[in-house]
Amino acid sequence: MRTKLTLQRHFKKHRLKFSHAVLKASPPAILVAGYLGLITAGTLLLKLEIATNKAIGWLDALFTATSAVTVTGLVVLDTGTDFSLFGQIIIALLIQSGGLGFMTFSILTAMNLGKRIGIKHQLLALEALNQTSMNKIWEVAVAVIYFAFVIEAVGLILLTVLWSTDYGWVKALYEAFFYTVSAFNNAGFALSADSLTRYVDNVPVNLVVSGLFITGGLGFVVLLDLWQIRSWKKLQIYSKAMIGGTLMINLVSWLMVWLFERHNPATIGNFHLSSQLIASWFQAVTPRTAGFNALPIESLSDSTTLLTLLLMFVGGGSLSTASGIKLGTFIVIFMAIYAFLGRRDEVTLMQRSISQNIVMKAFAITLISIVLVFIGTLLLSVSEQAPLVDVLFEVVSALGTVGLSRGLTGELSVTGQWIIMILMFVGRLGPLTFVYVIATPRPRRINYPSLDIQVG
Repeated sequence: MRTKLTLQRHFKKHRLKFSHAVLKASPPAILVAGYLGLITAGTLLLKLEIATNKAIGWLDALFTATSAVTVTGLVVLDTGTDFSLFGQIIIALLIQSGGLGFMTFSILTAMNLGKRIGIKHQLLALEALNQTSMNKIWEVAVAVIYFAFVIEAVGLILLTVLWSTDYGWVKALYEAFFYTVSAFNNAGFALSADSLTRYVDNVPVNLVVSGLFITGGLGFVVLLDLWQIRSWKKLQIYSKAMIGGTLMINLVSWLMVWLFERHNPATIGNFHLSSQLIASWFQAVTPRTAGFNALPIESLSDSTTLLTLLLMFVGGGSLSTASGIKLGTFIVIFMAIYAFLGRRDEVTLMQRSISQNIVMKAFAITLISIVLVFIGTLLLSVSEQAPLVDVLFEVVSALGTVGLSRGLTGELSVTGQWIIMILMFVGRLGPLTFVYVIATPRPRRINYPSLDIQVG
């Protein structure tokens, strides 16, 4: 009896220490721990014999789980042949969990249990859902789940109908399930080694799949705003900027890809005009973290490859299934440069002033991302014997959690795989969040005299 009581006290003591450590941890650190937990669980499940059709190593399982949780889509194994039905479903669930975010599920669980969220957990929720106020945190959390399953249900039905004649209803339903989850969450995982190249000129499939990942990349705040307001004039400035920016960047990219590739026989040079246009559309919108490809990436012209690098770096919207520096960040930087060149004292967007803190955050995110791209490219160029353009493409794709590759992923060394996994993980968390984990920001309480320093 005495031994039992001693063990209980010992357990209680360590449990209190653990709880205290969790409460002391910063919200970014808890987010990191949450994603690492998902990756660990996914690795263990994918390593099970029933998850694969052949024996795979721990590193392969870890790489696949990391790519799924970070909704990237870079693969060292063929998802359709190397993994069993059980393994493919595990990958789909990891994609869904990583895409919607483990914090969303945690918040909804707390709501259902009637628990109040404390200050520490409120900060964590704000960090996970990329919000600045708790006023709409519950609304956004519910909207994330609601919109995800409604949109995925529509995609599932449409793709099942489209593929029923080719596969039969049962297989079409499963293929539609996997591709819908992968597309809406901007993951890029495919059940075929050639991704969606067999549907390069299939208009309905291209429109449904691209519609899924564009919608997922807009961001749940924008979707919620559209659902509640349903009037362009009354929409929030952010929603207008995201919708307008997404429309503009997609249309301009579509035109540019078609102009760059229309005479390229290795891609769309031998297609009819209608097929050229639909193939160009898909290739133009997929780099913004979707990861599917209907054209061979390694055969794209240098101009299209350079454009793809930019699109992968920018990414989609905040609080979306997409990554990159985010379109909102890109818009703020563009408006800041415009204001500087116009000798304006403040940065504005649609007749609203953007705070200096937001502008500094946008520049910080972009600069940190550029530094990470440089470091990743440098390290990967040392570990891999590959052309520099392939290395750079792989790094930007991993950091932007895109999943497009020029063929380097399957040839990566052990060191190269670790570099790419770290980049995928950082890209999903967000560069700024990752930096906050390493160095928790501390406000300065002393104001120093101003200094004029020469730049440029």
